Amino acid sequence: MALALTLGLGFMASAQANAADTPSPWFEAGRPSPLARQALDLLAAAPSHGLSPSDYATETLRQRLGLATDDATRQRLGQDLTQALTQYLRDLRQGRVDPRQLGYRFEPPAHASFDPAALLAQGLATGRLADLPRQAAPALPQYAELRQAMQGLQALAGHPAWAQPLAPLPRPKPKRPGKLEPGQAWDGLPRLGERLRLLGDLPPNAALPASYTGPWVDAVKGFQVRHGLTADGVIGQGTLAALEVTPEARAQQVALNLERLRWTPLTQAPRMVVINIPEFTLRAYEVQGERIAVRHTMRVIVGKALDTRTPVFDEWMRFIEFSPYWNIPPSIARAETVPRLRRDPGYLARENMEFVHGSGATSTEVTPQVLADVLAGRARIRQRPGPKNALGEIKFTFPNSEHIYLHHTPSVGLFERTQRDFSHGCVRVQDPVALALFVLQDMPQWTEARVREAMAAGQLQTVKLATPVPVLIAYGTALVKQGQLHFYPDIYGHDRALAQAMAQTRALPLKATP
Repeated sequence: MALALTLGLGFMASAQANAADTPSPWFEAGRPSPLARQALDLLAAAPSHGLSPSDYATETLRQRLGLATDDATRQRLGQDLTQALTQYLRDLRQGRVDPRQLGYRFEPPAHASFDPAALLAQGLATGRLADLPRQAAPALPQYAELRQAMQGLQALAGHPAWAQPLAPLPRPKPKRPGKLEPGQAWDGLPRLGERLRLLGDLPPNAALPASYTGPWVDAVKGFQVRHGLTADGVIGQGTLAALEVTPEARAQQVALNLERLRWTPLTQAPRMVVINIPEFTLRAYEVQGERIAVRHTMRVIVGKALDTRTPVFDEWMRFIEFSPYWNIPPSIARAETVPRLRRDPGYLARENMEFVHGSGATSTEVTPQVLADVLAGRARIRQRPGPKNALGEIKFTFPNSEHIYLHHTPSVGLFERTQRDFSHGCVRVQDPVALALFVLQDMPQWTEARVREAMAAGQLQTVKLATPVPVLIAYGTALVKQGQLHFYPDIYGHDRALAQAMAQTRALPLKATP
């Protein structure tokens, strides 16, 4: 027992001595090394990536650096500094929040080849720690563009142009909401002009008339386009609210989207289809190394913000259904279709619907028994292919537990709306022919003429894709397009949820204390 204790104590003393003898990159001759200063400057610059220096105990480490006067204190400080930098690099690559914590149903990109400790060791060996964040952050052009835009907004923090709210808008009638239309005078024009110039919507040397006309209206239309608003040049309550958002708040919104880019799987296959919910936009693109080549961009309609939100997830598209049936989801049948049929049995025939029984047999007679069977799950209602079919003439299938798919719609006028959350959760696409040709491009027998013919045939035809294509339903409220920063309304409240989750992530738990 005594011998074992003596040997154990001897081993511990030897290990401590070896650790103490190991040269520390953070100290030279008992004083902080240039690398230690670089490290703290790197952590202090975390806001340039939308992260917080406090999450890495930056100021605490800086204070301790001046107090490290003995070997033991320097050793503990070196361990903590290494830990802080390693965590910072890890956060830059994979984010601080697990998207599954927010209910997102996709796996973050694999990071098996990324070793933050090895990357830090490489930076220490070369003496260039400043290069490490660029190597750790996502190698996406959108990330770099958003980051640059965010820094421009951060530079406007506290600008006096936002110190006071804009003047009240003219009221057409006493009890009506105020709005400013072209040709009107308004006391808020000088402050409006200052903001629009700072944000880049109004040229710095533009000659401005005394009333709200010409360049004023053009600048506001540009602002509206960049903020997902109807670009009519009228300053109503929605446009006024967007104009009042401070640069600090917009910078934080961009920071949330930088976090999303760290864990959104945008380059998992050579071809992808991505739907951005707040933007109401679908992009079909090819991944060419680190470059994304967009082949098609089209408008989409997504789930209603109030009660039938489209979920965020990814899955592989495997089938296309031409002239599809619409199998009415049980929730819609219970809440909408069955009550309608009780009031109006003729609705079934007018909408080209039928009942499908458990045996597979179909019927079109509306009876209390068949309605009871639908409610009990013993039968279902489907809409036959045709001009009234809610899915239009084509359905893009990627099997998933949420029963979400892409499809066309006979209600094409809805694509002209600015905010397009009208569906029960599935995604309606504006240009189904272009999307079909994109996902069928390695099946050359499917020409445009054949696709259109199958869509118009009125008879179900299911085609299995030779190469499945991943579909990602994503959520981004800030995006750089053609060099301009765009914002979109947080229609589902995901920005608020992410901001709360990031605020709740624990700051770096230092293993050692001064």
